[in-house]
Amino acid sequence: MDAIHRSEEISLAQIYLQNEAAYNCVAEMGELGLVQFRDLNADVSPFQRKYVAEIRRCDEMERKLRYLEREIKRDDIPILDTGESPEAPQPREMSDLEATFEKLEHELREVNQNEEMLKKNFVELTELKHILRKTQTFFEETETERQALDSLNAEESPSHDNARLIQDRGDGTNAKAHLKFVAGIIQRDHLVGFDRLLWHACRGNVFLRQAEITESLSDASGNTVNKVVFIIFFQGDQLKSRVKKICEAYHATLYPCPDTPQERREMSIGVMTRIEDLKTVLGQTQDHRHRVLVAAAKNVRLWMAKVRKIKSIYYTLNMCNVDLTQKCLVAEVWFPKLEEDRIRISLKRGSDESGSTVAPIFHVMQNVKEKHPTYNRTNKFTRSFQNIVDAYGIASYREINPAPYTIITFPFLFAIMFGDFGHGTIMMLFGLFLILREKQLEAARIRDDIFQTFFGGRYVIFLMGCFSIYTGIIYNDAFSKSFNLFGSAWSNSINEKTLHDLISSGGEKILTLEPNVSYDGSPYPIGVDPIWNLADTNKLNFLNSMKMKASVLIGISQMTFGLGLSYYNHKFFQSRLDIIYVFIPQMLFLTSIFIYLCFQIVVKWIAYDYAGGYTKFGYYYPGAGCAPALLIGLINMFMMKDREKGFVVDNTQGSHEYLGACHTNFWYPGQSFFETIFLLIALACIPVMLFAKPYFLWKENQMRTANGHAQLSVRADVNEDDAQVYHYEDTSDKPAGHGHGHGEEFNFGDIMVYQAIHTIEFALGCISHTASYLRLWALSLAHAQLSDVLWSMVFRHAFELDGYVGAIATFVLFFIFAFLTLAILVLMEGLSAFLHALRLHWVEFQSKFYAGDGYVFNPFSFEKILEDARNTEDTQ
Repeated sequence: MDAIHRSEEISLAQIYLQNEAAYNCVAEMGELGLVQFRDLNADVSPFQRKYVAEIRRCDEMERKLRYLEREIKRDDIPILDTGESPEAPQPREMSDLEATFEKLEHELREVNQNEEMLKKNFVELTELKHILRKTQTFFEETETERQALDSLNAEESPSHDNARLIQDRGDGTNAKAHLKFVAGIIQRDHLVGFDRLLWHACRGNVFLRQAEITESLSDASGNTVNKVVFIIFFQGDQLKSRVKKICEAYHATLYPCPDTPQERREMSIGVMTRIEDLKTVLGQTQDHRHRVLVAAAKNVRLWMAKVRKIKSIYYTLNMCNVDLTQKCLVAEVWFPKLEEDRIRISLKRGSDESGSTVAPIFHVMQNVKEKHPTYNRTNKFTRSFQNIVDAYGIASYREINPAPYTIITFPFLFAIMFGDFGHGTIMMLFGLFLILREKQLEAARIRDDIFQTFFGGRYVIFLMGCFSIYTGIIYNDAFSKSFNLFGSAWSNSINEKTLHDLISSGGEKILTLEPNVSYDGSPYPIGVDPIWNLADTNKLNFLNSMKMKASVLIGISQMTFGLGLSYYNHKFFQSRLDIIYVFIPQMLFLTSIFIYLCFQIVVKWIAYDYAGGYTKFGYYYPGAGCAPALLIGLINMFMMKDREKGFVVDNTQGSHEYLGACHTNFWYPGQSFFETIFLLIALACIPVMLFAKPYFLWKENQMRTANGHAQLSVRADVNEDDAQVYHYEDTSDKPAGHGHGHGEEFNFGDIMVYQAIHTIEFALGCISHTASYLRLWALSLAHAQLSDVLWSMVFRHAFELDGYVGAIATFVLFFIFAFLTLAILVLMEGLSAFLHALRLHWVEFQSKFYAGDGYVFNPFSFEKILEDARNTEDTQ
């Protein structure tokens, strides 16, 4: 039974490993995934540990593999990932892996460099090809040179320095002889600024011709750019220097261009030949690179898993101590006690694989005072519920785990607030879809945070939907409508003449069905009678009364159950003081007030009806007007207010002469006496909870100090929410208990403070927590009313229209109704009910017995390490 609702028993062991066998033994522990290594070198810098060199080698191999993976992804080559976990390589295989990765990286980098150089040459030759074509067109225009000369020799308006860089030489023949030009390519975006700067810097003494390249060119990095061919005519070396500097500033590329047409044609032919040769070489280079990457893509995941395993093994070995002889390593591990045999077998297997002649020593340590980790076994079904509990706090060692009970209570409380057959069906089907397709969805590796939240809680969603269907049946509510499957127990008791007179008068009147006449006495087989869905006047009064009382009953039942679990905690940890002076007073306090209130609710439901006219508990009950008012009665109980006994004067049979406010009177014999006793018991429990345990702890500490009994120890658990204090008389044969150390200095003041906090929190919490459970009623009411509003304000209007318009309106309004139902009632209201159910479990339920101050058992597991690494890669 303990394995179900308590964490597993954890032991601490020392392992002595021979140096040659340490690697294989740790590898076997990683495959097993059942031991948590303690860091015995916490005060040593990571760079000063024994295996830091091996870890650096693994880091370097990881870097090379990441480089390979980036190159593979850049070429859109699919990476083979079978999901299999290879065995951890032997230490001697590290050198082979390093050599393989070094060869691949060197080859790939060399191929990339060659490819980059070839692409650069190809781009330059392509640009030169376009320059030769465009400049040939420029020079073939007969007016080009003349226009250039005319432009350069034209008269300009006087400038500020009245200077001209090209002087008029008469007929211009000499100027033509000295005319020079440069040709190049520039990005189209830079052309306007380039032209303007040339004009101003050269004072208009240059002539620029340009032609856009129609095809898009690629630069060396593969990006597509639009470029323009230009040719600049000028005279003199000074202008040539200026033009080249401006071209450099605008990243324009200049290319040699022959002066004569014949030379330009010959050069163009040579360029085309070189381009064709480059295409061939570049294609062969890319094919070779692709073959290298395809071969690497088949093994890169496998290699990465091996390297990560090697790295994790050496990282774990760095947590071990080296003995004085430097011949073996000493490790300390936490492990589940039930798995000791499997661990010993794995250690022996690792030692045999290494060829060591000395078997590892596995020594289980006794009487460990250190705080133990908490280990709760989970599967894919219970993991989400365990995560809900762990989000509040990890259970203390061997403390009762609320997760098994949460599997039932969490979806049930959610369903009380979300109760609707239709909405529950939608949620159940969504959860069922995620469950049935879980393998395909896991293989798809969808990393959207919202999807991962839903997928991780698929079993929670499925159960919440199932329980919502059940509560929807109980409420007889499906999209705000009721189902009349078994026939209503109510009938129309109003005669036809009354109805005919009402119709004839044309007026409106609220008609009420009297239960003693219209109700046949047999309740609806399951859930609420569908007739209440038609009761516009008092429907809410009936449902609110029912749901409010049900919320109180369920809330106090869950709090009582939580308090009962605290008894098993105290009993397990052999804390006699907590049982006598904490649990019993708490249970008496809760029983005297709140369980007594629940008893009254149930009795009122069973004993009293609408009609009355009978005697109950010795008092004549005239009818519904005198049904006991429980809330007012609880207030009168606290005020110890004297009230009348019975409902009618002189308790006369058949009398309708009410005795004052009959619904507030005493309604069973001896009620005043019992309520006084209950109240006094509740008040007496408070000082017992506050002073009894601190006093006995102080008394025992005085006796221990006086008698000098070293075996006795007092331990105050001051870290819990409820500040429980545990007492152990003999630690030699008892469990460490709750994970706290021995030998703490006794401080009576601290114990009193924490006990006072615990007592006040419990006494006031019983009241506030009971009121908090009324959220079950409030959210159920809100959900039902929103569903009713959505039906009446949206979809119902479709049935008011006839013909084709009605059909179209029904079609359109249905989708609007469906969208609003999913968005508001299922998603938003579902999230609200989920959060409220979460709060009720964390605060109202778990605070009665759950400390939650432990730390999780985190075993060394290759499976977990590789899974975490994959998740990290997917999120990047």
